[in-house]
Amino acid sequence: MTPNSDRAQRIRPDGWPVGSFNTYLEAQNAVDALSDREFPVEETAIVGVDLYQVEKVTGRLTWGRVLGGGAFAGAWWGLFIGLLFGLFTPALWAVILSSIVIGAIFGLIFAAIAYGATGGARDFTSTTNIVAGRYDVICTPARAEEARDIIASLGTARPQDQMPRGNQGQSHPENDPRPSNDA
Repeated sequence: MTPNSDRAQRIRPDGWPVGSFNTYLEAQNAVDALSDREFPVEETAIVGVDLYQVEKVTGRLTWGRVLGGGAFAGAWWGLFIGLLFGLFTPALWAVILSSIVIGAIFGLIFAAIAYGATGGARDFTSTTNIVAGRYDVICTPARAEEARDIIASLGTARPQDQMPRGNQGQSHPENDPRPSNDA
């Protein structure tokens, strides 16, 4: 990925909303329907709105889980190192086995030190996701009415009453439903 394309992905997308959906899959299906009708989908974007960070607690963290996980992770690193060193010695299995054992011991020690240093401040495991309250499909003003009509014919989108009609190809700030940043 080039620096310019990375920067282009971080710019707020511009356009008018043409459909609003409860799930990303529904929004993706709407854009796919536009593509099936040979609509220039490069003029559209799917935008997650009302973002939430959700941390799902998956379990309790105990000394047994910490030490077991550390030993397991260390054993995998030991296997990797053992395979590398084993390529250069005739005692392949002895090198691999001893590397796994040594890796497990070091993994256990380092996990114990790291967990002990927290003082029990976070005794649970979790996963974190970013989810959206809804997903809007937006389109360039020149093709927005056409895209909205195609999506409306699918019958799956929430209505986009705030989208102006009759401004095909013309962008007028007073008709733009997006909030202004001119403060």
